[in-house]
Amino acid sequence: MFDAVLVVSFGGPNGPDDIRPFLANVLRGRRVSPERVEEVAHHYELFGGVSPITAITRRQADGLQARLHDAGHPLPVYVGMRNWHPYLADTLREMHAAGVRRAIGFIAAAQHSYSSCQQYRENVAAARAELRAHGADIDVTFVESWFDHPGFIAANAAHVAEALARLDPALQDAARLVCTAHSIPTPMAGRSRYREQLMESSRLVAEAAAIRDWTLVFQSRSGRPEDPWLEPDVCDYLRAAKAEGLRAAVLLPVGFVCDHIEVLYDLDREAAQLCTEIGLPMVRADSANDDPRFLDMMADIVLRTILRHETGRPLPLAPAAASEPQARPGRPA
Repeated sequence: MFDAVLVVSFGGPNGPDDIRPFLANVLRGRRVSPERVEEVAHHYELFGGVSPITAITRRQADGLQARLHDAGHPLPVYVGMRNWHPYLADTLREMHAAGVRRAIGFIAAAQHSYSSCQQYRENVAAARAELRAHGADIDVTFVESWFDHPGFIAANAAHVAEALARLDPALQDAARLVCTAHSIPTPMAGRSRYREQLMESSRLVAEAAAIRDWTLVFQSRSGRPEDPWLEPDVCDYLRAAKAEGLRAAVLLPVGFVCDHIEVLYDLDREAAQLCTEIGLPMVRADSANDDPRFLDMMADIVLRTILRHETGRPLPLAPAAASEPQARPGRPA
């Protein structure tokens, strides 16, 4: 029934010249001051203008394709990005030219909100609309939720254990697991199960890593100061926790599946610098990235989708955008 898999992600610049055009895509339609744009651009410049998200997502796609082949379903796996090359519309054109007509969509975000999930579905619908304007189309069936999948939990728990081992042995039992996720506006959070799913992912990771002391905080806020967003901010939390006697912290970006610029800047630079200043020992656990356990999970979710549809009668290709709202501006990653 299915011809391919489409992995959908945020995208990121591949060099210094890409930074500002990339940010223009991300911020299109939003009122953001030039000063703020330059501030975010500097974050990317600190890392040579290259976000790891594209390379990591490609490794995830390659690992998924190899596992599907080994499982007897040799489907090609494509990558389509929302804000930079390879753009979703370009990827869908490539897929259609290769004969793909029915694909499984895998959005690279574990917990659901408008900006982390639904917006990407709308982006896929918009890319399909471009195809239909030229008399073509690809049906896309999305996988089910995986925020609590054992493979996702196991990959993160293993990374927590690896990070914890880098702490002074005298501090390991006293360390708190501080799980982080991208903050979103509270009204958006109120229309989804984003916070609840993050709490469940965090609880399961802590349980798998045998850590009883854990919490969930947020990072990478990009809205106006007067607008309410999910809190506490990771740096505010660490400062307050240190004042209350916290002896050590393990930071885990459980709301991210790739170590991209927001993880590298907000945690490895900003939060790390704060911890140095206040004397709080801190280590950061890797995101899921291309951990074999995470790739196994991707394959399991895709195979479940195949199994769920293999006995059903395929539905005809039909416009996807008619019942879906137009995409709204995104956020930097």
